[in-house]
Amino acid sequence: MDKKEEIRKILSEALPLVDVDAVPLFPELDSLGITTILMLLSKEYDINLESEDATPKNLWSLDSIVALVDLKLSEKE
Repeated sequence: MDKKEEIRKILSEALPLVDVDAVPLFPELDSLGITTILMLLSKEYDINLESEDATPKNLWSLDSIVALVDLKLSEKE
């Protein structure tokens, strides 16, 4: 399973009422949903996601969330 599919599965299971394929995704999320995304992806990929990362640009779509995870993973190297 590629990273995008992994993230889709994680978000779909954690946020069943949110259409994770919606564009834009950000308006579908409340503060608890955003916190959940940051927490789950931080844990799953062992990356440091902060509240500063919770921007409309980073949470615009599933693709932008994948790009954020990729960026944080590259910063770890």
